[in-house]
Amino acid sequence: MYSYEELIKRDKASLDIFWLKDESLSESENLPPPDVIAQEIMDDLEAALEQMREIVSDLGAKVDAVRT
Repeated sequence: MYSYEELIKRDKASLDIFWLKDESLSESENLPPPDVIAQEIMDDLEAALEQMREIVSDLGAKVDAVRT
């Protein structure tokens, strides 16, 4: 682990992570339709919420879920 000051003192120090781009997603024709993306996001959020409910339940806390 290095501090920011230690890193910036180094020759050619750069915290730029531009090279991490996923080139396969740079073209819009490779993306799924917006409704598919939205549904995948909703599925992930619902799964995460269910996992959090289980964690809270395991900890013995009452879960007061807000249903919409």
